[in-house]
Amino acid sequence: MAKDPSKLDKVLREAQKNSATRAKGYREQALKLFPWVCGRCARTFGHSTLQLLEVHHKNSDHDDNPPDGSNWELLCTYCHENEHAKIKDSMGRTESNNSEDSATFNPFADLKNRMKNK
Repeated sequence: MAKDPSKLDKVLREAQKNSATRAKGYREQALKLFPWVCGRCARTFGHSTLQLLEVHHKNSDHDDNPPDGSNWELLCTYCHENEHAKIKDSMGRTESNNSEDSATFNPFADLKNRMKNK
């Protein structure tokens, strides 16, 4: 039995519309609550560059949007991307089955013994 592609397209369009509507709502709130400054690099934004300022959800839950903004911070596009990259790195990137071993060298392993000899 063939699936109806138009039905899937309709569902996807509706999901994207709902996501955009939700995002616009909390973005508008965050821009009213917070100064237009990146929370990481402190770059300031004006009306002409405001599209580069994004809302970051501190707990990574895009549905957690308290009206006081306690789960949000404004980040520039670059810092926002960096923040999500850090989250991916901390969880471990498993895009392929080739997981690299983490470093095991500890340059301070025998520091205590070295300090005793001085």
